[in-house]
Amino acid sequence: MRVVSAERGTLPRVVVVTGTLAAEEQVVLGLKVAGRLSEIPVDLGSRVAKGQVLARLVSTDAELRVTQAEAALQQARARLGIDPTSTEDRVDPESTPLVRQARAVLDEARAARDRVEALHDQQLVSRAELESAIAVFQVAEGRYQDSLDEVRNRQAILAQRHSELELARQQLADSTLVCPFDGAVRERHATPGEYVTAGQPIVTVVRVHPLRLRLAVPERDAAGIRVGQDVRLTVEGDRAVHMGRVARLSPAIDERSRTLMLEAEVPNRDGALRPGAFATAQVVTAADEPVTFVPESAIVNFAGIEKVIVVEDGRTVEKRVRTGRRHEDRVEISEGVAAGEQVVVEPGNLTGGQTVSAETR
Repeated sequence: MRVVSAERGTLPRVVVVTGTLAAEEQVVLGLKVAGRLSEIPVDLGSRVAKGQVLARLVSTDAELRVTQAEAALQQARARLGIDPTSTEDRVDPESTPLVRQARAVLDEARAARDRVEALHDQQLVSRAELESAIAVFQVAEGRYQDSLDEVRNRQAILAQRHSELELARQQLADSTLVCPFDGAVRERHATPGEYVTAGQPIVTVVRVHPLRLRLAVPERDAAGIRVGQDVRLTVEGDRAVHMGRVARLSPAIDERSRTLMLEAEVPNRDGALRPGAFATAQVVTAADEPVTFVPESAIVNFAGIEKVIVVEDGRTVEKRVRTGRRHEDRVEISEGVAAGEQVVVEPGNLTGGQTVSAETR
């Protein structure tokens, strides 16, 4: 018979909970404009990057609208006398041909009126000729003001043509659907050649790195949970242990389930984890917690009761224990045996009260 001393060691204190992995972001993407799909270069499971093209419409109509808007803009520039090759659209109304012509007529009418007034003062012309010259001047002044208003109107039309061109270019750009973030295609909703309306779903994209793990922690364990704590998780069918960290905590306990909801961020650069997978997680609430260990082979399980056989003064004593976590070939004893007690390894049929000769190791 061999005995060993129950030994003191450390293990991380953990809270074991289960939850479901979810994508950090998921979006159903559609086009802002209607049209016929020319291509969808991605399919189910395709890895996509931010800015990558996901779908394109037949762009003939949009290109023609851009050409039409460019021609209308050039026409508006020409009406203001702006060089078509110039990049500057601001113009002084006084420098435009229309206003210069009206200004010349006004200056001529003003000079003629002044001459007639001088002659009338010398009683060399009649009152009727003076009134006629004044009327011609007033007409020229009105036409000058009209020319200024017309130039301002043409400037407003030019600004409108600029907006129409930008709108046409935006519609051309909107005929291409691009990915808003790095991720993977979860579902494709349309096929090339199909006519789609504005906003109709084309593809669903999910962000697969990092993933979000939602966990409901029992109220009794909630006090030790903090943002930034490590989370170890495993998923069904995969023995690998993945690491994450607590990123968000609910501010309140759920009154119905008596649990605290938390979210952990789990890195997934290689795509080994999938959104929607069921996960078992261990939230590490303390890095090194003192615990008592005994060999796993020292535990006797009978009718659901766990116990160990210890040796005291040369006799065996049965002690009921409560076990905790397993670590390699050792078991944590949370209640029933103290560090330093002599525990029988592989007790077999030993019972309490027997006199024994123990071999220590």
